[in-house]
Amino acid sequence: MKNKIPIYSLVLLIVAAIDSIRTLPTTAFFGSSLIFFYLFSAAVFLIPVAFISAEFSSRFPEEGGVFHWIRHALGTRIGVLAVWLQWINTMVWYPTMLLFISGTLTYAMDSSFAYNKILLLLMSICTFWTLTLLNLKGITVSVRINSICGMLGTLLPMMFLIFLGTWWFFSSDSTAIHFTRKDLFPSFDLIENSSALVTIMASFLGMELAGVHIRDIHNPQQNFPKAIGYSVLILLGTLVFGSLAIAVVIPKQDIHFVDGVMQTFSTFLNIFHIPYLIPVFAIFIAIGSAGGSVNWLLSPAKGLLQVAEFGFLPPFFLVKNKYGVPYRILFLQAIVVSIFSCALQFIPNINMYYWFLMSLSTALYMLMYILLFLAAFKLKRPQSGYKIPHGMRTSSCFLGVFACLLTIVVGFQPPSGFPIESKTQYLLMISAGFSLMVLPVVLLWLYNKKQSVYHGTENRVFKE
Repeated sequence: MKNKIPIYSLVLLIVAAIDSIRTLPTTAFFGSSLIFFYLFSAAVFLIPVAFISAEFSSRFPEEGGVFHWIRHALGTRIGVLAVWLQWINTMVWYPTMLLFISGTLTYAMDSSFAYNKILLLLMSICTFWTLTLLNLKGITVSVRINSICGMLGTLLPMMFLIFLGTWWFFSSDSTAIHFTRKDLFPSFDLIENSSALVTIMASFLGMELAGVHIRDIHNPQQNFPKAIGYSVLILLGTLVFGSLAIAVVIPKQDIHFVDGVMQTFSTFLNIFHIPYLIPVFAIFIAIGSAGGSVNWLLSPAKGLLQVAEFGFLPPFFLVKNKYGVPYRILFLQAIVVSIFSCALQFIPNINMYYWFLMSLSTALYMLMYILLFLAAFKLKRPQSGYKIPHGMRTSSCFLGVFACLLTIVVGFQPPSGFPIESKTQYLLMISAGFSLMVLPVVLLWLYNKKQSVYHGTENRVFKE
């Protein structure tokens, strides 16, 4: 009998895929008002996505993932669009994560290596291909890696930061932030910092990813909604208190959210006179980021496999190994990400490339979420299984669409200090990148139409 994913492993799978220590310096920049931003983001985005993912997983326990969820409401082609957005977003996002992992590891060796493009490129490509090969062993091995790395490299460093921040808050005579009513609510000056706003919304992306593993989950109709509920509580707790831990110790002007988390982490540990822990936590954080990336690699690949099964990709991509892994899609991903990573060599500024890719990937993902909310809005309330509480279904959909549109608009604005000649130039760059990333889905539609005409069927399903 095939091993099923227990609920605690599912919670770690979700938390490790979303929770990230690399976002903490950026959100700490908000000071005490970060509490408002996180609660706002959770109310208009994280909780609606959690509600809808839980209901969809309960409604379709044999068909997990955004492709099946959306096609039942908006049609197969829109489902293909949703999966493509999820997949191409991952391809665009991965180089930023690989840069972070490589930069963190080089920081542990020598901080001067953190901007060596050749070294960063080699480490990034080696890391991604290693993760790809590990995923060939199937979801059981991936979950095990994810659980160990998530505990060691994400939750442990975060809890350590929270402990030190709490100690500083109650034992120090001065803190970098205050918690007055005026400080708790953001000013309009903060809203101008688009890079930080995109990051605080993007820190919740990925709640629905575990849906493609629905058949591998024990009693999914009950356990998946429970796992999502537990995950929301853990995410809010670690992200809010982790960001506050940094904010109370390091003054706003000394927080380097563009230069990388290790610069802020080093400042934090030096203040507490324990600099010898810097390389140790650098390794832990890199391990945690790599482990959390496992789910971001396998889940979108399974989504693309579902699209291939409906005839929107050649049968070449349907082949799976003995562990049920679509290894040809994984290798395709590795090639695409390697190409995106190689583009770093032609970019004059690493930070510029990092933030451009992050804003672009976030916009692509938010468009997918808009489709998910529209699908939930169109479908009627299920008769059985988990149901979104009465009175919250419609509001969740509207709030979710609003949050996604807001994030897309804000992400199309250049962040402060961005080394670019004009806002118009940045807008044209990111608009062109957005269009180029979405356009290939038309080719998938045309391929399916051609196959349907040839075989005399519509949305032909290829069987193994």
